[in-house]
Amino acid sequence: MESPRDVFLQEDLERNARELLQFSALRNTSVLITGATGLVGSLLAKTLLCHNRLNCAGVQILLLVRSKEKAEAVFGELLKREEISLIIGDVTQRLSISRPVDYIVHCASVTASKMMVTHPVETIFTALDGTRNILEFARTCNAKSVVYVSSMEMYGAVENGDAPVTEEMSGYLDPLAIRSNYPASKRMCENMCVAYSQEYGLNIKIARLAQTFGAGILPGENRVFAQFARSAMEGTDIVLHTKGLSHGNYCYTSDVITGLMYILISGENGHAYNVVNEETHTTIGQMAQMVAEKLASKPIRVVFDIPQGNTFGYAQDTKLWLSAQKLRSLGWEPKVGLEEAYRRMMGSMKQQKSE
Repeated sequence: MESPRDVFLQEDLERNARELLQFSALRNTSVLITGATGLVGSLLAKTLLCHNRLNCAGVQILLLVRSKEKAEAVFGELLKREEISLIIGDVTQRLSISRPVDYIVHCASVTASKMMVTHPVETIFTALDGTRNILEFARTCNAKSVVYVSSMEMYGAVENGDAPVTEEMSGYLDPLAIRSNYPASKRMCENMCVAYSQEYGLNIKIARLAQTFGAGILPGENRVFAQFARSAMEGTDIVLHTKGLSHGNYCYTSDVITGLMYILISGENGHAYNVVNEETHTTIGQMAQMVAEKLASKPIRVVFDIPQGNTFGYAQDTKLWLSAQKLRSLGWEPKVGLEEAYRRMMGSMKQQKSE
């Protein structure tokens, strides 16, 4: 089993493994995952392990991680499986992997908003140097397909009224705002991917993820969805440090993982795909209210504590409604809505806490 105590996560992994049966191109191949101790990278690895166990898929899984100790904490006994290999290294350094690599999913990135404002230089060069090294490696090893994991933040402020935002659109980013380092570097990395595709024929696709959460979130996760869930579980008020006006676009973890696989195997070279469940679109304030009213263990309120200056590193308020039509055209369909995503995540968090 890939998650013996977390029944919510195990259900997700097994459901995804059944969906991966259609991707015969994966059988007996090797997949390199960067950022493999992060949320998306770790769940992708666990999904492939489950795919192997249930479907005898024969996938060799290479995990690029900076910390062996963190990898052991995230994967535990799974690291003893013969089809999984740890590669200790840093994406900002040149990669040297002697084993064949067929597919690459590049998840490594700074994800904490606080670090984006306290360490903006490191945020930028983790993105740029890391992506260049992965693309160079993919070119030299003749990878069959590569997915660069980007973010919905790359869109910036899009003036599109109430119409869904599709992949060919982009909006304004203020280059003088320190928090722009993250979305601006994502844009540059996407263009780097297109450049490698055009100049070297690298088969690369881009996944623009909505905010991703669900069963299997890692201990210590402190992004807004985890903060809301903990408040609901502990029966404490949800505290917002903004007015809660930003529009949120979300996708459940297991739906994101299958989305990545559709893009990796079936996506068009040089194209970007939004990975989002359109039905989850809401504002941060509305989501906080939903959690407080429907999911809290006892009555709680949504309260506002807005500091002077952006000390928490939150992105500027945005009005963005992403379309997933392009990814749906590949055959992908999200299965878990916002309230169910919270219920499954909270159930998973409770089981983690009881271990």
